[in-house]
Amino acid sequence: MEKARGKKPVAATTVETGIENPGLELMEEVVKPERSRTETQGHSLGDGLGLPSRQRRNLQPFIKARSFYKTHASLFKKILLGLLCLAYAAYFLAACILDFQRALALFVITCLVIFVLFHQFLKKLFGKKLTRCLKPFENSCLRLWIKWVFAGISLVGLILWLALDTAQRPEQLISFAGICMFILILFACSKHHSAVCWRTVFWGLGLQFVFGILVIRTDPGFNAFQWLGKQIQIFLNYTVAGSSFVFGDMLAKDVFAFQALPIILFFGCVMSILYYLGLVQWVVQKVAWFLQITMGTTVTETLAVAGNIFVGMTEAPLLIRPYLADMTYSEIHAVMTGGFATISGTVLGAFISFGIDASSLISASVMAAPCALALSKLVYPEVEESKFKSEEGVELPPGKEKNVLEAASNGATDAIGLAANVAANLIAFLAVLAFINAALSWLGELVDIQGLTFQVICSYVLRPLVFMMGVEWADCPMVAEMVGIKFFTNEFVAYQQLSQYKNKRLSGVEEWIEGKKQWISIRAEIITTFSLCGFANLSSIGITLGGMTSMVPHRKSDFSKVVVSALLTGACVSLISACVAGILYVPRGVEPDCFSFLNTSFSNRTYETYVCCKELFQSTSLNGTNPPSFSGPWEDKEFSAIALANCCGFYTRQRCL
Repeated sequence: MEKARGKKPVAATTVETGIENPGLELMEEVVKPERSRTETQGHSLGDGLGLPSRQRRNLQPFIKARSFYKTHASLFKKILLGLLCLAYAAYFLAACILDFQRALALFVITCLVIFVLFHQFLKKLFGKKLTRCLKPFENSCLRLWIKWVFAGISLVGLILWLALDTAQRPEQLISFAGICMFILILFACSKHHSAVCWRTVFWGLGLQFVFGILVIRTDPGFNAFQWLGKQIQIFLNYTVAGSSFVFGDMLAKDVFAFQALPIILFFGCVMSILYYLGLVQWVVQKVAWFLQITMGTTVTETLAVAGNIFVGMTEAPLLIRPYLADMTYSEIHAVMTGGFATISGTVLGAFISFGIDASSLISASVMAAPCALALSKLVYPEVEESKFKSEEGVELPPGKEKNVLEAASNGATDAIGLAANVAANLIAFLAVLAFINAALSWLGELVDIQGLTFQVICSYVLRPLVFMMGVEWADCPMVAEMVGIKFFTNEFVAYQQLSQYKNKRLSGVEEWIEGKKQWISIRAEIITTFSLCGFANLSSIGITLGGMTSMVPHRKSDFSKVVVSALLTGACVSLISACVAGILYVPRGVEPDCFSFLNTSFSNRTYETYVCCKELFQSTSLNGTNPPSFSGPWEDKEFSAIALANCCGFYTRQRCL
């Protein structure tokens, strides 16, 4: 046996003679791990290409380089990322130094990205430590004490603020009384009065009010949203490039169907891309997290309401589609209310194309989210046990597209249905409205009532409600008409009417012609913009029921049970947002310098023209055949007579005779 063992190495050499030996397979398995990774890869590459051994040796440097890269891939990625960051920092600094105003958009985007990255870094580094530090506040007595102290400070602050701020503008108190009136009405209609969680109600209204102060009152917030609105308008103007190519310049710029509807397609495409990239889900989750920890609402309803800021009332429930079957009546009511109280980002672009103030639209849609949750829990409080109080197991679904191009294409294709739906609704509702007006006019003439229309009826019925929002009594009939049109037809028709009034004001049309008001004040325009911002109209009932029933067919009766209540609650959300705007609105901008303006030659009627000419007419008096005399600041001004002649060329007044 010793000789046999001694001959085993000799048997290994029989490979060269072609004699098979089973022991070689075991030896190969022992020797294989000792081979270098480079040699193994070299043989596999050379054998795969069918190259001779000499060429395989020539490929060794490339194989070693590839192996080195794979070994240090993470290091190379960090180096590349660092170089890209340095290049961007150089570009960013150069842009800001050359012209900071021109690079303001780049500066804002960069700051947002840095903030997000810094937030993620701090959360990863100190998240667990911060959670441990906050554990003492879980004590029920301590939390209750902090809650009451915070509530007391908030109440005292609100009273002092109202007392000091409304001292100069008492009309703002009417808007505050309007908020109280709507809350009392909704509480009286509550499903379970004793089950109302007042923490949710007051937190929601408080967040809405604080956000309103930030956007409307503070200069940084106001300027930021004004800038954001202008950037969105610039962004939406790129739609003209596509619509002009397809429809021609004349149709794309002058015809509504080819001007506003393509914006829906463009915005739908962009929103689909952002959803595919995960930006929409990220923002929705952050907003929902903030609302949930402050208001104490459940995860699913908060996610849906936060999603309504960006997507429509049928798309937002898709975010929580897997959980709709197990949601309580109160949660379903909140989801529906959020859909009725807000507008989607897609139609937001269409409203902006009408000429509606972009910053007011954005503010109204964001402010509506906490208010929708608050009023929904006031009308339909939670009396069941929810399964979604914690975030565990609740996730937003990612986009199903494979790449950005597919997301863009699907977004544009899906928006075709929305654009067609908008066009069809406008055609149908305007036609029906014209028929109703003709029928009412005929019925009115039978009893000697001239000019009876649907708008006239709304102007009388809804006038007290509009007055409580803070609108001046003279503007109430026109605003009441638009609120009625929005609720009984849709918001597109109402915003189109508002844009017509705004265009008349900006073009310098006289405020009153033959006893009929032609436009409304700037304050009334802002309040109206907030009051119309929402999908709360009768046609939306069918859209909401159809969308949610298709997701959970067996809960159709449950959805039908709460949809009308949710519609009315969503309408009240928009009205309360308008009241908040009425409390916070203050005139901004410099008053026109009428002396300088009228001292120059002007050939077009504008709002400034009307304001300055009106001031001049009020300071002018006629003395028979003598030249007109001027009083007040226009007295002893050499150009007063010339300015009066110019104003009389635009406006027919008794003082021009």
